[in-house]
Amino acid sequence: MKRKSTLSILRETCGGVCVKRLTNRLGAWHKRRYKTGFTLIELLIVIAVIVVLAGLILSTFGYVQKKGARARAETEIAAISAACESYKADNGIYPRDSATTDQLNAQSPSNYDPTASPAPNAYQKASQFLYGQLSGDYDDSNPTALTNYDTKIDGAEASNRAYFTFKPQMLEGPKDANGNLTAVSYIRDPFGNSYGYSTAQAANPGDSTKGYNPTYDLWSTAAAAPSPIPTPPATQQNLWIKNW
Repeated sequence: MKRKSTLSILRETCGGVCVKRLTNRLGAWHKRRYKTGFTLIELLIVIAVIVVLAGLILSTFGYVQKKGARARAETEIAAISAACESYKADNGIYPRDSATTDQLNAQSPSNYDPTASPAPNAYQKASQFLYGQLSGDYDDSNPTALTNYDTKIDGAEASNRAYFTFKPQMLEGPKDANGNLTAVSYIRDPFGNSYGYSTAQAANPGDSTKGYNPTYDLWSTAAAAPSPIPTPPATQQNLWIKNW
């Protein structure tokens, strides 16, 4: 025997009236369900959630980027320091120039910001000198090929011995139409500024106000704002990436 459906039973008992009422109510509910849109409050809540999520994503991305830049700066400072040791083993002294590296003092507040005048000239000239001594490109004119003999700043003639191979992203200077460097202005840190290189204390033995190391100071300011002095840390240099 074939089983009757629920609709068939309703039609027999209610004469079709119950079924008609039920279908009408369902149809009305269906229309109301799909005609109802978002209210203004609901839209504002959705927008607020999207803004909060976007902010979290951007802040996380910025943190990861900065952390990666700091890690790269630490690696580059360690590698450049090792090259300085090799340079000293051959020359008896670390790279040093009375007109540039002796004049840049990491302890001086005027040198806290590598982008502010007169700091850029001091940072970049000292960094440029360090590049020339470690790369063998003593006149900073050919960052991609070293084939000739150049004259060191101190006047001594020497062969182009390279103690360190600088990657293109580590160098900044004028470029040709194809985007290739035509000269080197300074060694660039991962934050886009010049590395700091100082032999101020070596030039002033015993003076603890001139730099931090008796040999040389090498650092990146890590794009830290020079003012106001953050608390904590208590000093600007606590934010730097450095060799002391």
